[in-house]
Amino acid sequence: MEILTKKVKGAEDILPSDACRWQFLEELMRDEAEKCGFKEIRTPVFEHTVLFNRSVGETTDVVQKEMYTFDTKGGESITLRPEGTAGAARAYLEHALYNDGLPVKVYYHLTCYRYEKAQAGRQREFHQFGMETYGAADAKADAEMICAANGIFDRLGLENIRLEINSIGCKTCRSSYTQALKEYFTARKSELCDTCLSRLDRNPMRILDCKNESCKKVAETAPVVLDYICEDCSTHFDRVKTFLDAADVSYTVNPTIVRGLDYYTRTVFEFVTDAIGAQGTVCGGGRYDGLIEELGGQPTPALGFAMGIERLLLVLKAQGIELPGTPTCDLYIASLGVDAEIKAFSLSQKLRSASIITETDIVGRSLRAQMKYADKISAKYSVVIGDDDLKNNTVRVKDMRNKENSFDAPLDEEAFLEVFTDKADLDGFSADLENIKKLLESLSEGSSDE
Repeated sequence: MEILTKKVKGAEDILPSDACRWQFLEELMRDEAEKCGFKEIRTPVFEHTVLFNRSVGETTDVVQKEMYTFDTKGGESITLRPEGTAGAARAYLEHALYNDGLPVKVYYHLTCYRYEKAQAGRQREFHQFGMETYGAADAKADAEMICAANGIFDRLGLENIRLEINSIGCKTCRSSYTQALKEYFTARKSELCDTCLSRLDRNPMRILDCKNESCKKVAETAPVVLDYICEDCSTHFDRVKTFLDAADVSYTVNPTIVRGLDYYTRTVFEFVTDAIGAQGTVCGGGRYDGLIEELGGQPTPALGFAMGIERLLLVLKAQGIELPGTPTCDLYIASLGVDAEIKAFSLSQKLRSASIITETDIVGRSLRAQMKYADKISAKYSVVIGDDDLKNNTVRVKDMRNKENSFDAPLDEEAFLEVFTDKADLDGFSADLENIKKLLESLSEGSSDE
């Protein structure tokens, strides 16, 4: 049978066998962010196009080549978000989050969309985790942000992830650097691609981020931004390095980092690896002190980072780091007969209340088929409830991994739960013992009331 359609190029399905790894990553990232005082923000998947044109920058590859933009039936130009910062900054302003006190510290998990060549580590629909701080100008905020990203990599046990940092200065000191770049690239115009020729007058820094091989070669000997930053920016950058040193975070200064979006100022950084080939930047970020003002707010220092989940998973795989797999069934309850079927369903609900992963038949299988299914889903224990078991109020709990560890348990729900959690090998089980204790207490109270 031929299916109607397949997934769109550049988008991927996250299947149940993989979703648990995503969940583990998301929870680890959430925990790291919340330890640093960040709170979650969720923004719409699409925004008015003007938001990205203004914030990301009209001369960037993202705006010029990669955005999914369309007109609504009402004639509005709407764009699927290509990154998370613009939406978070818009929400910060629209909802006056600054009234809650500064700094405002948020994090997000989201999907982003860019029309580009689909390849390993670079999809058209991709997922990002990001953290943002608004209202903190001090270099300690830069170091805190970098340390938070580094903390995630440390907890995952990743190796050979390089932190590279740079300062691209402020609006004031960057004007002299921009002029130096313009003069340099003008003298080598014949070697630039058409896109970079269009950037030459408006934003020559974008040429440094071009992926065209000819442009990359020309950029290798271009003026270095650190030679042009002002004293304040230089002092700020030195303080960032001081705090990173104090936190024992290793780094190298890479004066070629400019990042691909126009809103960056001063500190920029990337976490890079050679483990996954060309798409080696796993995390990137920096400071964007002019963004809020650009969007209509008061001058507000801001900074943040985003890391791609797909790329991070590729790095984990390349380094042989296994994330927890899908939790398997703790107990499968098979049944034979109408009364047994009802008892199996009732018992399964009580066990689930105690956080024990429990399954029972819901498709009308024969007993033989039920047991085959229990084996297929790798159930750790199983029971078969029949008429004799109901009469005797006792059932045999079979250890599916080691028959010698099988045992009998009463069918009374309270007693079964108590015996099962006492005798079953709970190593690796999902059972929440505190929930089990509470459930046993509630069942006991119910029995005494009767």
